[in-house]
Amino acid sequence: MGKSVIIINGPNLNLLGRREPEIYGHTTLADIETLTRAHGETLGLDVAFFQSNNEGDLVDAIQDAAERHGGIILNAAAYTHTSVALADAIKATGLPVVEVHLSNIFSREEFRHHSYISAVAAGVICGFGAKGYVLALEALAELID
Repeated sequence: MGKSVIIINGPNLNLLGRREPEIYGHTTLADIETLTRAHGETLGLDVAFFQSNNEGDLVDAIQDAAERHGGIILNAAAYTHTSVALADAIKATGLPVVEVHLSNIFSREEFRHHSYISAVAAGVICGFGAKGYVLALEALAELID
């Protein structure tokens, strides 16, 4: 396996750029994909990208990552706060995971302050918009080196 990572995005992130731009900005998911693939090249990483609104598809993508990638960047979106299944899938892979959120989840509604993902992630980056994915790539590159 070469140095490869996958960026997995959860529900409603396909609406970036037009969904609540006062919170999430105007950057689209396609913009983030372009940005992270380019930055991945500078780090010597191949970057795969996956998005689904369905929890089971996200679990499948995490499980599949163990066979194809050295690490995961995960923005589980709303499933961050509800999904034990995603946390269990992460634990099962043994891969390093960096949890990413575009907004600062700790400055928002209280239910967003709890993450099932954080307990099984190597680290968490939130509040820096699309740049959070770049920061996560840099962290993950060091973790899988």
